Amino acid sequence: MKRDHTQLICDIGELSGASSRSPRLEDFLSRSAELVAQHMQSQVCSIYLYFEDTQELVLKATKGLKPEAVDNVRLRLGEGLTGLALKEMRPICEREASKIPGYRYFPEIGEEAYDSFLAVPILRGTNRIGVMVVQNAKSDYFSQEDINTLKAITSQLAMTIETAKILLAIEEQNRDAGSFPEEKPLKFFKGRSGGSGVVLGEAVILEDKRRFFMTEKNFGTGSYSVQDFLKALEKTEQSLQALQEQVEEKLSDVASLIFTAQILMLKDKPFIDSIVHQIQSGRNAVDAVRRTVHQYVHRFESLDNRYIREKAQDVLDVGLHLLEHLAGTALYGQGEEGKIVIAQELFPSDMLKLSSRGAKGVILLSGGITSHIAILSRSLEIPLVFADESRLLKVPSRTRVLLDAGQGNVYIDPDETVLRTFQPALEGARDAQKARTESLDETRTADGARVMLLSNINLLCDLNVARDFKSEGIGLYRTEFPFMIRSDFPSEEEQYVVYKKLVEGMPGKDVTFRTLDIGGDKVLSYYDYGREENPFLGMRSIRFSLRHKDIFRQQLRAILRAGTGAELKIMFPMISSVDEFLDARKQVELSMEELRSVGVPFHQAPELGMMVELPSVLEIMDELAEEADFFSIGTNDFIQYMLAVDRTNEKVADLYLPHHPSILRALKRVVEAAGRHGKDVAVCGDMSYDERYLPYFLGIGIRKFSVDPHWIPRVQKAVSRIDLNEARRKTQALLEMKKVADIERNLL
Repeated sequence: MKRDHTQLICDIGELSGASSRSPRLEDFLSRSAELVAQHMQSQVCSIYLYFEDTQELVLKATKGLKPEAVDNVRLRLGEGLTGLALKEMRPICEREASKIPGYRYFPEIGEEAYDSFLAVPILRGTNRIGVMVVQNAKSDYFSQEDINTLKAITSQLAMTIETAKILLAIEEQNRDAGSFPEEKPLKFFKGRSGGSGVVLGEAVILEDKRRFFMTEKNFGTGSYSVQDFLKALEKTEQSLQALQEQVEEKLSDVASLIFTAQILMLKDKPFIDSIVHQIQSGRNAVDAVRRTVHQYVHRFESLDNRYIREKAQDVLDVGLHLLEHLAGTALYGQGEEGKIVIAQELFPSDMLKLSSRGAKGVILLSGGITSHIAILSRSLEIPLVFADESRLLKVPSRTRVLLDAGQGNVYIDPDETVLRTFQPALEGARDAQKARTESLDETRTADGARVMLLSNINLLCDLNVARDFKSEGIGLYRTEFPFMIRSDFPSEEEQYVVYKKLVEGMPGKDVTFRTLDIGGDKVLSYYDYGREENPFLGMRSIRFSLRHKDIFRQQLRAILRAGTGAELKIMFPMISSVDEFLDARKQVELSMEELRSVGVPFHQAPELGMMVELPSVLEIMDELAEEADFFSIGTNDFIQYMLAVDRTNEKVADLYLPHHPSILRALKRVVEAAGRHGKDVAVCGDMSYDERYLPYFLGIGIRKFSVDPHWIPRVQKAVSRIDLNEARRKTQALLEMKKVADIERNLL
């Protein structure tokens, strides 16, 4: 009988929702097994978790086997079909499993000789989390559709299950309270711009939360019972779920399961029991929460895995929420709403939380991931300044701070003179709205030549701005953001939902998907890259995708499905050779075959192009132009690699020169080679909206520019003042110059 998996795939939230309905973590796993068994119509569904320290798979939940099997059935990595599935990181489906060598049979726990056996590894990228197994007495019971369905389910549940695994294994340890020396406060600091906008608000120091939690002795000294704590637990869960819903409403493409780890923490039986036991033993409830949280934080922070260490912040957040609801008093007034947030380091998920909580601006100390945080802050319209100054962390909470993000200036407790100076900028929102209404449907030079202005899109919320500014399409959708924001690789289904909304947001217009471009300064916190001396020259962009083709084809399938009926373009980043491009194109073809084999509609003929970013492509541009349908020059990386200058390194920032003679001449070579084969070339990156370079780009033949939507009115006005004949003359003069200084003078 054919099984209908539509409900299971489409309503996958039912499974993750089990985390909020179940009173304990173990129940969450059990509920997941029950739901899968029900939808798959299988007699057994079991969830095994893998523990790296012992290299064992341990049965943690089952539907269909005896309850006493839980925690008692253990397999080594590679042992039995279940262990083999995890070792080789591939599904194993057998129509008569009992006849397969290596099959492990456990009659003592109620396991019959189930002939039909399907094991699918639970993976977070390349990290092994566990295995989900379904079994049935009827032979040849599971189909290819069942395999695909279970792969989708395990992908959706991977992050949640991994969090459960960590919490189940954690050991309690003590942690001494930290101390933070006081330093002289600042009045003004010059930082680096991470966006634009001028805002005024009260300061809130994120690091103060950790200090408060660990050292403050005068909060919550009242007497609280176990029942008071359990009520606080319930209120905390409700507030986190409400916050999750709020984030999902605003940023549906990247919000999935952001707070799942924290909600799961509230379900962890050892965590809860530790606090309850201390209260019953006479300890103050606030101290009991603090001590237990300290133990978990210390345990997380002592582990080698960076992804797991970051979960310490989730534990601290849970502890703070618990204290607030226990004492009935907000620790920080209205939190970050309307405030200027000062933090040592933020990850993308933190920026989402701050946006959902109404933060007005952010000051981020150097020492963390920067470039994608800046892009995200612009998409969320949160002014951001990078400031390498630890004394900013000592600014008293609720001190007024004026943030000039465009200039990178921070004013602490500004006086009336400073406030009067910035008053027009503080009222500048009206000007931004005016720019929206002044955008034209078409962009033309002074002599009437047609120029296309496309948008760079980071998040779905950018679509509104792009439409307001009358963008002519999407020249670059950075698909890495749903990857970077999450704590796990997004599944094909999750990507499809996001990509479909993107395509529907630009009906009838070009939509260009750049495949996953991570590495360098764009790091996935949950992927173990290993130590790389120079990550910009390491495992990044198309290299990562071609090394992990399962992840790559998941993304390609999602893009192809979402692009049905659209003007779809797929673009590969950091291509260095014809071989790489052909390999990437082959993965698209294989993805099409996979979709065709299961009868899923998809775009049959997308245009396939590549980013021009590496010097190696200059000598093979004609060969690449014979294969690729289009090109986009990523000027930021192109300059960085051409000049061997790390654009994030302040020590050599002055050597990052877009107007270097070799850069200008190389750009012309790219355009000429593409032109010989009739292929389009667009430009994206910081040069694309810099008015100094627009005449040069037009002079060498560029007619497509992809910019952040906010820049469209400015670029449009600049282009409208340029005469093509004059631009060509100026371009020729620039190409003949051999000194950077001469070119710089002629650009002004």
